[in-house]
Amino acid sequence: MVAAELWLRYSKFSPKLGVVTCGFLVSYLMYFVIEPYVDGAQMTLMMPIMIALIYFDRKLLTIMGLFRVVFYAGVYFGLERRLLHKPLLEFLMVECVFIIFVGMALAVIIRAREARLNLERLTKEGQDLMVERAISDKLLKTDALTGLYNHKTFHEYLDSLLEQCESNNLNLQLALFDIDNFKKVNDTYGHWVGDLVLKGVADKVGGMIGLNDFAARYGGEEFAVIFTDKSYSEAYEAVEELRINIARIEHLHAGNKPITVSIGICDYQLGDGKELLFRKTDNALYAAKERGKNTVVNAFENDGDEIASYG
Repeated sequence: MVAAELWLRYSKFSPKLGVVTCGFLVSYLMYFVIEPYVDGAQMTLMMPIMIALIYFDRKLLTIMGLFRVVFYAGVYFGLERRLLHKPLLEFLMVECVFIIFVGMALAVIIRAREARLNLERLTKEGQDLMVERAISDKLLKTDALTGLYNHKTFHEYLDSLLEQCESNNLNLQLALFDIDNFKKVNDTYGHWVGDLVLKGVADKVGGMIGLNDFAARYGGEEFAVIFTDKSYSEAYEAVEELRINIARIEHLHAGNKPITVSIGICDYQLGDGKELLFRKTDNALYAAKERGKNTVVNAFENDGDEIASYG
C-alpha cells in the first residue's frame, strides 16, 4: 500500500498502470497465502485483469492477459509442479480460464466502444438535425437579402404583441420606413446596386434598434420596426436617429450619393386594433413623402385620422 501511494503521488507514469501493477502484486501475495489451504486459489490472479477491464483499456488488458498467462506458467513449472505436485491438467484448465476471461473482457470493451460510437453518432445526428431545423426555421422567418424578419413573421409577431398590449397595457409603437427614390436607384445603377442599398439600410436598422425591438423587411424597399420598451417620445427619437444615420451611409456603387428614407410612426392606442394602427402609420408615411421625403412624421388619432408633425 505504501508503494502504491508513492507511485500515485510521485510517478510520471499513468496512475492506472500503478493501480494494475499493485493489483498484480497483491493478487500473487493472496495466492501464495491461501494456495496451501484453498483449491482454485489461482482465481485471485485475475485481479489485475479485472482492474484493466474497469479502466476499459484494451491495450492494457491485452498486455496484462498475456503477461498473466506467461507468468503463471513460470509459477506453475517453477513452484507448483515441483513443490505442490499439481497435475498438468489443472495448469491447462487455469490457463484456459485466464484466456477465456481475457477474451470475454476484450469483447466487453469492444462492445462498449461500439455502443459509445453509436451514441456519439446518434448525438451528432441529433445535433445536426437541430442545427438544420434552426437554419430552416431562420430561413422561413427571415428575408434572404437583408437578414431581417420577413413580412409573414412580422405580422405573426405583431399579432402576438397587440394581444399583450390589450391584456397588459404595454407600450408599442410601429414605424414604417420607405427608401426615397428607390426606383430611380434601380433604373440608374441596376438592381444589384439596389440590393446593396437595401442591405446597407437593413444593416443600419438592425444594428441600431434595441434588443426588445423587432425589425422586418415589410416588402420591396419598405421596412417596419416595432418598439416595445420605449415611450412614444423615445421611439420617435430612435427613428429620427435612424433616419439621420441612414442618410450618412456611403453607397460607393450608387455614385456615393446619400440614400434617404421617409418614416411614419404611430403610438398604439388601446382598442385601435391592427388595421387602424397600420392605417395611421401608413398615412404618416405618405405624409412624410408628401413633405419632401427624408423626414419623420408622427400620426395620432383626433376626430378621425389626423396627421401632424411631432417635435
